Amino acid sequence: MVRIIAKDVRKKVRKLKEIIGAYKKDHPKKDRDYVGYEKEFKRRLKKAISNLDNLIGESIRGIDIFYRHKDRHSLSLRKRMRLILVKELTEKGNRKTANMLGLFAMLDGTDISYKTIERLYSDNLLELALFNLLILSLRKRGIKEIDACGDATGYSLTITKHYSSYAQKLKDKAKEQNSDKKCFVYNFAFMDLKSKMYVCFGSSLKSEKEAFDKAMQMLRNIDVRIRSIRLDRYYSCPVYVNQFGESKVYIIPKKKVHLEHGAKWTETLGNFLLNTTEYLEEYFKRNNSESEWASDKKMFGWKISQKRYDRMDRALFVRMVWHNLLLIYK
Repeated sequence: MVRIIAKDVRKKVRKLKEIIGAYKKDHPKKDRDYVGYEKEFKRRLKKAISNLDNLIGESIRGIDIFYRHKDRHSLSLRKRMRLILVKELTEKGNRKTANMLGLFAMLDGTDISYKTIERLYSDNLLELALFNLLILSLRKRGIKEIDACGDATGYSLTITKHYSSYAQKLKDKAKEQNSDKKCFVYNFAFMDLKSKMYVCFGSSLKSEKEAFDKAMQMLRNIDVRIRSIRLDRYYSCPVYVNQFGESKVYIIPKKKVHLEHGAKWTETLGNFLLNTTEYLEEYFKRNNSESEWASDKKMFGWKISQKRYDRMDRALFVRMVWHNLLLIYK
């Protein structure tokens, strides 16, 4: 058994820029086929829309509804599901509108006020149905044990700040808001590398860390096991790595790394030190998260229009569900 010494790990980290440069030279980025992407997106969107009502029916089946008189809704749960999914998807983009005319037929005969739509984002029964729909999407693809990546992004609460430029400017400081005026809502998600589906997520107005903690809490309540996970340098700490138990973890160690944090942490640093090229090949699969966040923002926009946090969280939940629905029939 090879003994791992912290000094050797730090030495390797100091050479990391050179190692990564050589790695990227040997693994150039592939040019994206935008024409093919557009055709595939159109096919998947139309397929998801054509099957949406059946999926909604499956997700609400078995939900027993007991109303007190004052809690009775003017719209059925099925119609409320249709409405929130249609509303969030149609938030942005002429390209989408042209491809989803079938959605509007689902709302025929629905006459409501804007307040009814706003209250959808605080409907607890609707949250349960959305959770069922998310789990249903995973089951349709047979997702039980996965190799995953995890990453966060921010959705702007104003039209004056864009998260990617703000985060680039402030680095990790952008991942926690200390001011009284909140600029972003953070969204962290774990994604299956094979299907590109989100298996769980968490959001926060305070920090990316809090969003991560909520995603971990959701992970513990679903029937999905992570074999391996890739996380960015923000999570290169024993407190995060040790949470994944027997799962293999890929992170990039920080410059002042130490070993005295248990067997899991030492094992992770040993894999980085002794098998650096293979380790980096696995680690850089984390870029799939960034690609999917970019795709989501192209689809939904980079802004959240809700004003209350519970409604922001629900809007993000609907976007997670749509992301998965488009991948069921890939």
